[in-house]
Amino acid sequence: MLRSIPIEKRIFALAERHLDSSHREVRNIAAALFEHHERLFTFLDHEGVEATNNSAERALRTGVQWRKICFGNRSAKGDLATARLLAVAETCDLQRLNILAYLSAAIACYRSHQPIASLLPNRPN
Repeated sequence: MLRSIPIEKRIFALAERHLDSSHREVRNIAAALFEHHERLFTFLDHEGVEATNNSAERALRTGVQWRKICFGNRSAKGDLATARLLAVAETCDLQRLNILAYLSAAIACYRSHQPIASLLPNRPN
């Protein structure tokens, strides 16, 4: 959008001006804005890109809460299993699928050496 160009330029200039700030936090935010300024307004140029990361934050919320309650994992295998289960749970939730039904079917397929139903969307070639 043309109307955003002056704002983008002002943010870039402001960040550039504070790259050598004596305050660590000011310097850090200035460096991040300077380095990523081109991506700050992506949502204006690309349809479907949200202006916030709220959906990503909501998707991570269950995992973060679980980690706080359970104090994380005690092994790399436990960490991997948890990450996979949370990913399946969130994907099922987004697709409005029953997680227990999906996992039960997946276990039955695994035990009978059958392919497990994919949670990936079908995309035309």
